[in-house]
Amino acid sequence: MGVVEAARLLPHMILERSQEVPLSLLLLVVVTTILCACTLLYLAIFIAAPYPRGALASEKAYVTNNADGTASKPARLPCWSDRYSAEQTIARRKSASLQKVTIEPAEIGISLVVPAYNEEDRLSLMLKDAAEYLEQKPFLEASQANGVGTKQSKPKGGKKANGKAKGNSEALNTSPLLPGWEILVVSDGSTDKTISTALGFAHSHGLPSDIIRIVDLKENRGKGGAVTHGMRHVRGQYVVFADADGASRFSDLGMLVAQCQKAEDAKGRGLAVGSRAHLVGSEAVVKRSFLRNFLMHSFHLLLRLLTPPATAAIKDTQCGFKLFSRASLPDIIPFMHSEGWIFDVEMLMLAESANIPVAEVPVGWQEVKGSKLNVVWDSLGMAWGLALLRAAWGLGIYSRW
Repeated sequence: MGVVEAARLLPHMILERSQEVPLSLLLLVVVTTILCACTLLYLAIFIAAPYPRGALASEKAYVTNNADGTASKPARLPCWSDRYSAEQTIARRKSASLQKVTIEPAEIGISLVVPAYNEEDRLSLMLKDAAEYLEQKPFLEASQANGVGTKQSKPKGGKKANGKAKGNSEALNTSPLLPGWEILVVSDGSTDKTISTALGFAHSHGLPSDIIRIVDLKENRGKGGAVTHGMRHVRGQYVVFADADGASRFSDLGMLVAQCQKAEDAKGRGLAVGSRAHLVGSEAVVKRSFLRNFLMHSFHLLLRLLTPPATAAIKDTQCGFKLFSRASLPDIIPFMHSEGWIFDVEMLMLAESANIPVAEVPVGWQEVKGSKLNVVWDSLGMAWGLALLRAAWGLGIYSRW
């Protein structure tokens, strides 16, 4: 019998033999095979799922500018996250309610976190835009116009940014927005003059010490890792992160504050995410390459397929201009895993799972040269990261407990 003939007869032989095997044994083999495949898949996702490294002692310190323009000696960063985790541990040991554990009070009104990797050429312009705006404090006016310190009635089913989540019928904003502000520049393993650029800016613009605080991560973590690290050490009532390239218009911060306050729940938790969705038909986007626009639309489709409903409804998840109320941080930051470009989506998914209201706010935006994003490879990486992220949370590899 030839090889071709044997190959042709093999399926028939297998079928005949299988008919001689008891049905119970066949079912056992099928079930065992499925269980083994599922176990292997789970193990593969468990191994591939990212787990952020712990922070080094030096990364929990910061430097700022002295009056003479030199760098200060490293000082310890305040860390609400460590204190919050410690208080939760104590509460568990005492079998006390974790609901009583709250984040420590804010010291200032606004904290700005700026992730920066080799940004010596673009950082100064962004800091200038941010500092000039924050010094004028128009965000205080936006807060006052929103009625902070008063009980605000909100219509039943009040609209939030995703257009689906329902607002509270009443929101109580009892704390006036504090006047102070800070900028945390998180140098993400930079090898250029990013740190000296930030210090030089603070001195040349006559900013007092501690307004601009620079954190030096010894190894590059990725944008998400740098943002998350900075947000563990903020002192503000409201925390905003913004890209170091200055692509977002910082004067839109007042709108983020106002819309976040309108969206906040009874616990004071809320997010306001900057959105460029209204610019999709603009000249800046139309002039992009076909490949870039194709990848953008493909990623949005993938988001709608892989993310839960409220997150999927957000039209622009990747805009690097997002604001968080302080009360929302403990439900998001301690549970972050993604340190790459996809970290924004994990933040929004965590907010959704904790029932934190999210407002999507149209903001100004411009193309800035010098982007470190590789359109093709980073798009593929984001797709892989999103699928892995969704699988890890869905299978219980990541958990809030």
